[in-house]
Amino acid sequence: MSLCYSYTPNYFSIEDILVTQERIPSKFLVNVPKLGKLNPSAEENDIKQGTALDLPFWLADPLSFARHPLISIELPRVYKEAYREILKADATAVDLHKLGLYFYELGLYVKRLDPRREVEAILLHTFRSRFKELMDFADDVVCDPVKQNRLDMLERTLFQKAHFSRMQLKSWLNNSEMRLEAATMVINHKKRKRIDVDDLF
Repeated sequence: MSLCYSYTPNYFSIEDILVTQERIPSKFLVNVPKLGKLNPSAEENDIKQGTALDLPFWLADPLSFARHPLISIELPRVYKEAYREILKADATAVDLHKLGLYFYELGLYVKRLDPRREVEAILLHTFRSRFKELMDFADDVVCDPVKQNRLDMLERTLFQKAHFSRMQLKSWLNNSEMRLEAATMVINHKKRKRIDVDDLF
């Protein structure tokens, strides 16, 4: 995932498209004709006022913040108080992958639905709490797939980049030690030759 596009809406970013595909709870404020197909459980052609649906964020966002809103939207459940309390208690024990593939990035979109800024605070708390463990995990030579499957997409990208960098560093250090050892042997050999030559005179 391209980190430079992760946090900024970008028309050409596949990652951003996937983030905004996530569905959020929505309620229609007006009757909408001929869009009944959006509600798979309804047999009518129209959407009635008060109908509750989970809509993709890319659709729900402009409909709710229009000059004359058609729908109201609310925080997805994973950002509500019950889940925030779980994350506050021990964020490292939570399987973020189950909560959402794009937990942090979707959170940055929906945080404006929370005027008390508690979503923003829990995103920061969760990332800080899990970052050290993530870097320790990246230092392991053998990756544990169970741990990796508990990461959201941002964490997984950071882990992959960190793990690759750590392995490159270890490889470089190992090769450097071999070169230093070889260089020391050559120097010692030259010293012995110089001593032998001096003995001749």
